[in-house]
Amino acid sequence: MNTKIVRKNLVLLTLIVLLCLAPRLAQAGEGDEKAVKQAVAQFYSALNTMFTGEIAPMMEVWSHAADVTYMGPGGGFEVGWKAISPIWEKQAAMKLGGSVNSEEMKVIVGDNLAVVHNYEIGKNTNVKGKAQSVDIRATNIFRKEDGKWKMIGHHTDLLPGL
Repeated sequence: MNTKIVRKNLVLLTLIVLLCLAPRLAQAGEGDEKAVKQAVAQFYSALNTMFTGEIAPMMEVWSHAADVTYMGPGGGFEVGWKAISPIWEKQAAMKLGGSVNSEEMKVIVGDNLAVVHNYEIGKNTNVKGKAQSVDIRATNIFRKEDGKWKMIGHHTDLLPGL
């Protein structure tokens, strides 16, 4: 797919999500923001656990719905849990080691949707086994499902070497 079209669609999707959230931002309480930050922490904990080859925590933090999206550091644009879960399984099998943390997080919370922008900073190994620094931007989108904040979208910059 044309990169410009993907970028335009991503910008459009982000704007739509933000417009949907705008009327409800005042309604979202501190409890929801705290719960979203906890969901973010669980995602990055699951990511770091995945670097050791263990996939179960990553499978837990995601919504398993057909409308979830993934545009990770290796490229591509996947839609639906059936398309996304094998990508996480493949990444877990690589056992890249190291760790990646969320820094400079900006959280926007509505009644049932939340958008989180941050940097992903850390180190792990690339597919050639060489140490690699990670310093990329990320956008994570969460939806409240059965009272729990589940990831429904993850988008990062590309990371050479994946």
